[in-house]
Amino acid sequence: MTTVPTVLLNNGARIPQLGFGVFQVPDDETTAAVSAALEAGYRSVDTAAVYGNERGVGRALASSGIPREELFVTTKLWNDDQGYDATLRAFDTSLAALGLDHVDLYLIHWPAPAQDLYRESWRAVEKLVADGRVRTAGVSNFGPAHLRRLLDGASLVPAVNQIELHPGLQQAELRTLHAELGIATEAWSPLAQGAVLEEDALTGIAARHGKSPAQVVLRWHLQLGNVVIPKSVTPARIRENLDVFDFALSDAEMTAVAGLDRGLRTGPHPDELG
Repeated sequence: MTTVPTVLLNNGARIPQLGFGVFQVPDDETTAAVSAALEAGYRSVDTAAVYGNERGVGRALASSGIPREELFVTTKLWNDDQGYDATLRAFDTSLAALGLDHVDLYLIHWPAPAQDLYRESWRAVEKLVADGRVRTAGVSNFGPAHLRRLLDGASLVPAVNQIELHPGLQQAELRTLHAELGIATEAWSPLAQGAVLEEDALTGIAARHGKSPAQVVLRWHLQLGNVVIPKSVTPARIRENLDVFDFALSDAEMTAVAGLDRGLRTGPHPDELG
């Protein structure tokens, strides 16, 4: 069983550095996928209300036999539910779907700046933390301006900002700000949905290490200090994504991957959604 290292968050909690994502996994396939991940050794599972598969995640968790304190469960508030009271209601719905009495990390999924409700939502998340129903508060897809506005008058600094991050979109400015503020960087779409895996730099490094290009990219994330949540429904790939702790990239190889940054987005820009 692989032991995944953890990242210390600004509230003293620890998050597994490599977790399992279920974006775009239908609910009726989610239970089997999450069960396969838990069996392989994953202990962190990342879902969201808008994914429509929180119940599938909950079924896998309940049937796993793994003690709750060994699991790290993340879900997210969708844009349509922003606002103080709406956030509290949405959280209740998510918690019931998961079949849990708390989540380890609750994220505001997008800033949705056109609505301008994320500060109200954050106040609600702070209450959920104070009530013990959310262990760790965070955000997702927040840019520098969104973070600075959120923090104006906030009582909690987000522990995590989950953003699109991969070799084609490395978000150096935002990662620097995270370091200054004590916010952990978590990468969604860590493999750019496969869009970067045929790059010569990655295939060459992979060949030298006897690994796949996807494993090289995940290793790059880990060495940067990112938290990463690759997704797959294929048991062999689920296991492969976890098999990244027996090799390391050299400084030259890290530099080669850094050279692949080209502003490639596989998802929306945070200023444009919501």
